[in-house]
Amino acid sequence: MQVPDGLRYSSDHEWIRQDDGRVRIGITDYAQDALGDVVFVSLPELGSRVEAHGILGEVESTKSVSEIYAPVAGEVVAVNDALTQAPEQLNADPYGEGWICELVPTEPDAVAGLLDAAGYSELTAG
Repeated sequence: MQVPDGLRYSSDHEWIRQDDGRVRIGITDYAQDALGDVVFVSLPELGSRVEAHGILGEVESTKSVSEIYAPVAGEVVAVNDALTQAPEQLNADPYGEGWICELVPTEPDAVAGLLDAAGYSELTAG
């Protein structure tokens, strides 16, 4: 299982990368593996606001449907529209082309409260 350094992780199995006042969000390798083959992704609306731990969208796989949660509060400023045509990117490249959306966080310091790679690895080891 991949757990890249330099990202932050939620206990709900989302990752977050902070860059220039924005954060990019996706689901972790652990989450995509547990889901199985992803067949559909419901993305958030551009301009929508979400609270920390609020629902951003859904991922449907051959096994189940799971909600995607926002690790931090903010406004959705970009979505990965490519996932509507190629939802399998969540399986193939969860930390790259499989990103879900970008937010401008309400509280940029909130990212620091998330798990680092070591903490997330410990969470998923059990």
